[in-house]
Amino acid sequence: MKHYKPTTPSRRSTKTVTYRGVLTASEPHKKLVSGGKRSVGRNSAGRITVRHKGGGHKRLFRDVDFVYNKKDIVARVETIEYDPNRSGFIALVCYRDGERRYVLAPKHMKVGDEFVVSEEADIKTGNRLPLRKIPAGTFVYNVELKPGAGARLARSAGSFIEVVANDAGYTQLKMPSGEIRKVLDTAWASVGAVGNEEYKLRSFGKAGRSRWMGIRPTVRGTAMNPVDHPHGGGEGRQGRGRRRAVSAWGKPTGKGHKTRRAKKYSDKHIVARRKPKKK
Repeated sequence: MKHYKPTTPSRRSTKTVTYRGVLTASEPHKKLVSGGKRSVGRNSAGRITVRHKGGGHKRLFRDVDFVYNKKDIVARVETIEYDPNRSGFIALVCYRDGERRYVLAPKHMKVGDEFVVSEEADIKTGNRLPLRKIPAGTFVYNVELKPGAGARLARSAGSFIEVVANDAGYTQLKMPSGEIRKVLDTAWASVGAVGNEEYKLRSFGKAGRSRWMGIRPTVRGTAMNPVDHPHGGGEGRQGRGRRRAVSAWGKPTGKGHKTRRAKKYSDKHIVARRKPKKK
């Protein structure tokens, strides 16, 4: 992590990820970049559907490959780059046939390293192969839920999934949350863990930095009026006036309240539920 001299009160508590010695390019590959307007928490009608989003610095979209449909062709890492749209770093790779693509960079991957997407690939960081070919105890990332549909699981910075067992056409995976679930063993996964594991240790230091990231302020319910939140109203500081804390829409929040649907389609694939967080 990078610490700063306390030249201002905000600078004193600012901590950022060290990019020097990790990133090798300052500009993205032009052919794999596109522009566009971000939805910033609004739907097609322009109404806010996710609060606390909006503004922020302009971003270019990097076309990152999560399908990995180039099989049995060795790829070589050319650069490690920053992507403003995700927490992990990305790598520009060049396949032996000359095509270049962006992929999610695993931990310890550096320029010059090679990987391959193949059913016969070795168990080596960056290599991608079907789950049935990966032994128990191996850490994987970029895991598919459905074969050929592209990676869906373990894509954020520092995350990984542990292969627990292979049995009866399914692979049991231990998620970062502690949940153990079954996935078809014909789905593909990459060996290793996503890079930039220090991402969660960042400290913005000041409110303005959150605004640069596109994060708008969050206001406590107790500070609002009754018309805006169930916790609002009262002269001075008041208790919430009810047994359970609720959201702005009256739904229970926190304190172990379960939000998962009682009959979700994927329940049959869950072997062990995730462990509740320690308060």
